[in-house]
Amino acid sequence: MSRYPAPELKDVPEDIRARILEVQEKAGFVPNVFLALARRPAEWRAFFAYHDALMLPEEGSLKDRSLTKGDREMIVTTTSAANNCLYCVVAHGAILRIHEKKPLVADQVAVNYRKADITPRQRAMLDFAMKVALASHEIGEADFAALAPHGFSDEDIWDIAAITAFFGLSNRMASFSNMMPNPEFYLMGRVPKQK
Repeated sequence: MSRYPAPELKDVPEDIRARILEVQEKAGFVPNVFLALARRPAEWRAFFAYHDALMLPEEGSLKDRSLTKGDREMIVTTTSAANNCLYCVVAHGAILRIHEKKPLVADQVAVNYRKADITPRQRAMLDFAMKVALASHEIGEADFAALAPHGFSDEDIWDIAAITAFFGLSNRMASFSNMMPNPEFYLMGRVPKQK
């Protein structure tokens, strides 16, 4: 599966093991990324600290920040598709479907967000994210101006760019190491949850 074997849960440091067990309790399984990156504990801690700051911001840090959890996952899914990252498209696509309550949206934005069933605001957000992902050196005032009519604050724009850039790193780590998505991700948010 992966070029770099993941450590056993029993062999990872206690703080990392506790976080992984929390995720397992909530999701019902351990997403492969948690164990794959645990082979280097210091990097795991740094990665998930930044991940959480971007994807799960604390309430007190949300002043002038309006991106929803669905928006954040949409950025990840769309830009991960542009980076050809199977793991992130499948995993974050599943989370996107759940947050947006739309079983088709992840496939749509991964293939062609311009034709997806999303709002004009989300399309503008993804236009900017894709430019950050593919041509960040070309970002100029016109790109910022295109977001203004949709109500994006400077802090929102920072979030769009930071999420895109962070997952560029994640995409490359997952792809080079041949990290594969857990089978559970493929059906999440597509079919009603079993009771």
